[in-house]
Amino acid sequence: MASDLQARAKEAFVDEDYDLAMDLLTKAIAFEPNNAQYYADRAQANIKLNNLAEAVADANMAIELNPSLPKAYLRKGTACMKLKEYQTAKAALEMGASLAPGDSKFIDMLKQCHELIAESDVTPIIPEKHTTTRGVSAKELEQKNEVSQQMTVAVAKPKYRHEFYQKPDEVVVTIFAKGIQRDSVTVDFGEQILSVRIDVPGEDAYALQPRLFGKIVPSRCRYEVLSTKMEIRLAKAEPIHWAALEFRGGATVPQRAIVSSVINVQRPTYPSSKPKRIDWDKLEAQVKKEEKDEKLDGDAALNKFFRQIYQDADEDTRRAMSKSFVESNGTVLSTNWKEVGSKKVQGSAPDGMELKKWEY
Repeated sequence: MASDLQARAKEAFVDEDYDLAMDLLTKAIAFEPNNAQYYADRAQANIKLNNLAEAVADANMAIELNPSLPKAYLRKGTACMKLKEYQTAKAALEMGASLAPGDSKFIDMLKQCHELIAESDVTPIIPEKHTTTRGVSAKELEQKNEVSQQMTVAVAKPKYRHEFYQKPDEVVVTIFAKGIQRDSVTVDFGEQILSVRIDVPGEDAYALQPRLFGKIVPSRCRYEVLSTKMEIRLAKAEPIHWAALEFRGGATVPQRAIVSSVINVQRPTYPSSKPKRIDWDKLEAQVKKEEKDEKLDGDAALNKFFRQIYQDADEDTRRAMSKSFVESNGTVLSTNWKEVGSKKVQGSAPDGMELKKWEY
């Protein structure tokens, strides 16, 4: 059944009916989810439809199922070049070329990739858009892709929820997936691509494949699977603020993040003024030392002594001191809670004096 679907998909490719080809290959994958050929072919359909992030995800899945399949590396390299992920494309094409020596497709694409890497700069990346596809306008094709992405998100959201936060040097993506095993998770990093796939036996596969807002450094990215979630740490290539996790298109240049440079901003200086920098930590330490070394006499010294005892005491000692002092009208100060906790503390006058109750 699955092979018949694949044959029909090839006919659809010949007729340039890529929507039909992708639909047929998706059904074939449902019958044989471990067939790398089907994923590689569907990656090609996604490339033709300009679903480039989905194409990279399908190629990654094909490579995982069959690491010796040259076609999968060719699909990944093609999609990444269209995404201007030249370094990722280069790595995939070099691996594919080693599996298929002399293949002109790899040789030509690697030559083109090297040229593009030499010409590339750090300007914002804008995905390519085809003007027409089989008589369909670019606007209609873009709307179709958006609908397809929305359908994918609608299926994934009820299963696992994800969110992100960021620091000046990294973005942390959290996927709330409880009880998953590390061997059921596949994560792939590109220059501006994150591909996450969770395959739990007996359940539909979950996929998160965003085109990221900014560039990352794949070699410094990592992920961790925990008992209730998985955390993915994306190392930023530049210390810029990401307005969102996903790249939405357009030529807007993101503002650079303000790190700790605010602390070192110099105020304007004037001829009549001399800048003076205060070391607050040093000043605080100096005040504490002076308080500790302060020499007091009489009641002041005694009060300082009692405050020090109260400050360093445990909870029971503090309760005993408070209770005895209040109930005895300031004439008794006990630190034994066992002794004063179960009875009222009676006042005690100093020798030679008489204790009298204050009359209002």
